[in-house]
Amino acid sequence: MSSSGQHTRFAPDRGLTSRMVATMFVIGLLYVGFTGLLIALLRGAWPLIVLISGGLFVAQFWFSDKITERAMGAHEVSEEQYPQLHGTIDRLCALADMPKPRVAVADNDMPNAFATGRNPQNAVVCVTTGLLRRLEPEELEGVLAHELSHVAHRDVAVMTIAGFLGVLAGAMTRIAMYGGFMGGGRNNNDQNAAIAALIIPLVSIVVYAISFLLTRLLSRYRELAADRAAAQLTGRPSALASALTKVTGQIAAIPSEDLRKSQPYNAFYFAPALSARETAAQLFSTHPTLEKRLAQLAKISEQLGR
Repeated sequence: MSSSGQHTRFAPDRGLTSRMVATMFVIGLLYVGFTGLLIALLRGAWPLIVLISGGLFVAQFWFSDKITERAMGAHEVSEEQYPQLHGTIDRLCALADMPKPRVAVADNDMPNAFATGRNPQNAVVCVTTGLLRRLEPEELEGVLAHELSHVAHRDVAVMTIAGFLGVLAGAMTRIAMYGGFMGGGRNNNDQNAAIAALIIPLVSIVVYAISFLLTRLLSRYRELAADRAAAQLTGRPSALASALTKVTGQIAAIPSEDLRKSQPYNAFYFAPALSARETAAQLFSTHPTLEKRLAQLAKISEQLGR
């Protein structure tokens, strides 16, 4: 089995790769520019800005799997506890020639799944008890192949980094404003604080808006790419289509209050935690529409002659 995880049998996706590179380049420019602006406006606070921004970035990237697992209530499970789940992942990893990720289950009735981790060697694939209860074995295989595709293409790490800038913009604004106003006393400092009070919130909003739009666009494309890769690897696009239809329909029937608790993590999920009405109205969704995903799978089904 491949130890590097870099050359799996998941179909390479140049479109996904080019979009990830372009998104990371633009977000990297925003990150550097935003931090540079804060340092220029708040000279006295620059060591704190550099320290906090660097620390947040490293923590978010390095511990993304642990942070996400804890937030979603996931716990690692053994082969003895969930033999069918482990068996399916073992088969798919052998088929894809990739390292086996850690396997986790979240005690949640919402049928869903997610993958997280900075690279294939530190990845975790998690399913909810609600998903395990509702799906047939071949449908579950399709969902797990979709999540393993995210791991193989390393887009989990890219989405973690891409989503980080929005978090940083808010945190840095609060730190910078505090640093600017606490440096006071002299006229020069007062003037700097006044300029910072006007410019920093405006720039933060722009930075957040751009990173938000870029990550949503990338997220929608990566979901289509993962559906495509999973269908091609398993050779059963109809099973993935069936799982998608079932999961989306079941999620839409769950009370809105329960869904809202899961919505901050939509970018990680197999299907977004939205009601039917919200899905239709979601202009900046993390996922493409169900119709678009099913149409792509139908096309692959035709190509495979099934």
